[in-house]
Amino acid sequence: MSKESQKKSSNPASYGAIDGNRLATAAKKATKKTAKPALTKAAKTTSAKTATTKAAPTKTGAAKAKPATPAAAGTGLAEGAKAPAFKLPRDGGGTVSLADYAGRKLVLFFYPKANTPGCTKEAIDFTRLSKDFAAAGAAVLGVSADSVKAQDNFRDKHDLAVPLISDETHEMLGAYGAWGEKSLYGRKFLGIIRSTILIGADGRVTKVWRNVKVDGHADAVLAATRAL
Repeated sequence: MSKESQKKSSNPASYGAIDGNRLATAAKKATKKTAKPALTKAAKTTSAKTATTKAAPTKTGAAKAKPATPAAAGTGLAEGAKAPAFKLPRDGGGTVSLADYAGRKLVLFFYPKANTPGCTKEAIDFTRLSKDFAAAGAAVLGVSADSVKAQDNFRDKHDLAVPLISDETHEMLGAYGAWGEKSLYGRKFLGIIRSTILIGADGRVTKVWRNVKVDGHADAVLAATRAL
């Protein structure tokens, strides 16, 4: 051992200095170890808050972007309302308008498609009762989105005696609430809602039938027409 080392070792004051340095070094290391996890935890919390803040506008934006259900789908026509005007082509050529029946009662039956079973039965039932409707002071018109040619075929095939209107643009169908969302085997789509509208001689809607069940329907409409 050198004389200098011996001198330091033999100096009691140096013991405290050495121990103090060792304790300070150990404390410094402990502080670093303790502070590091805390800093990491704080950083994670800050990151989470930032992510939440950033995500909020996106969620709000997505909600605003959600498409709305079309207003025209499934709309109705209130009883007592003025019947919407129309002028459309009919079977056999020519046109038919609401004005043609001014001062008379008018029955409009809207059917999904010509020559289908339910629509055929309904049209035959109204034809069977056409004279009774006339005696009650009412005219009857059938309406669908079929072409005039298809309506001609429908009339000739089943000897129908009521005029058949062709509304391929769905304008009249929509105005009378007969065009809207339908469901078949879980699949939703837009189409004709089987409906019947009874219009009084004053040009106002007196009764509305929606989602019509064909059996006995024409007879029920005739009874309502007679009571009007």
